[in-house]
Amino acid sequence: MKSYKPTTPSRRNMTGLPYRDLITGHKPHKPLMGSLKSHAGRNNRGVITVRHQGGGVKQLYRFVDFKQDKMNIPGKVLTIERDPYRNAFIALVQYRDGEKRYVLAVKDLKVGDEIVTKEIAEARPGNRMRLSQIPLGTFISNIELKAGAGGKLARSAGAYAEVVAQEGPLTTLKLGSKEVRQISSNGFATVGQMSNPDYILLQLGKAGRSRWLGIRPTVRGSVMNPVDHPYGGGEGKQPRGTRRPKTRWGKITGGRKTRRPKKWSNKLILTRRPKVR
Repeated sequence: MKSYKPTTPSRRNMTGLPYRDLITGHKPHKPLMGSLKSHAGRNNRGVITVRHQGGGVKQLYRFVDFKQDKMNIPGKVLTIERDPYRNAFIALVQYRDGEKRYVLAVKDLKVGDEIVTKEIAEARPGNRMRLSQIPLGTFISNIELKAGAGGKLARSAGAYAEVVAQEGPLTTLKLGSKEVRQISSNGFATVGQMSNPDYILLQLGKAGRSRWLGIRPTVRGSVMNPVDHPYGGGEGKQPRGTRRPKTRWGKITGGRKTRRPKKWSNKLILTRRPKVR
């Protein structure tokens, strides 16, 4: 991690990532870039449906290939780049037929490495293969829940899942949340842990840096007025005055189960993730 001289109070605890050592200095590939409209947490009627979003530095979106469905065609890693829309790094890969694509970069993937997507491939970082063919104990990422739908699990910086068992049509995985679950063995996954595992140690240091990321402030309910929140009102600092914790709209939260009791994947979850204390 990169630290800074404490020239201001916010600078004292601020840390950054040494991008010069982690990524290559090449410019992004323009044909694989485009602009996305910023919705700031609003729906088609302009009503805020997700709070605390808005602003942020304007960025160009990189079209990342989550499926990596070019079968049996090796590709060479040209660059390792930073993507402003995600915390893991991406890699620009040129395949032998000349096509270039952005893919999610795994840890220890370097410029010049050759990767491939095959039914059965060598279990080395960057290669993509069927879950049924991955050896036990291997760390994987960008995992498909349904075959051909593209990677859904373990896509953020430093994320991974461990292959625990192979049982016929199902593969048992231990996720980063300590949840143990089964998914279809026909899906594909990339061998290796996701890149940029040090991202979890990043300290923003000041409120303005959150605004650059498009994160707007969160106001505590206890400092609002009674009309705005069940915790609002009162002289000085008051307890919440309600037996169970509630949201701004009076809905019970904290300890209430939100997962549908009859969800189709319930039978595939063998061990739930532990509760956060």
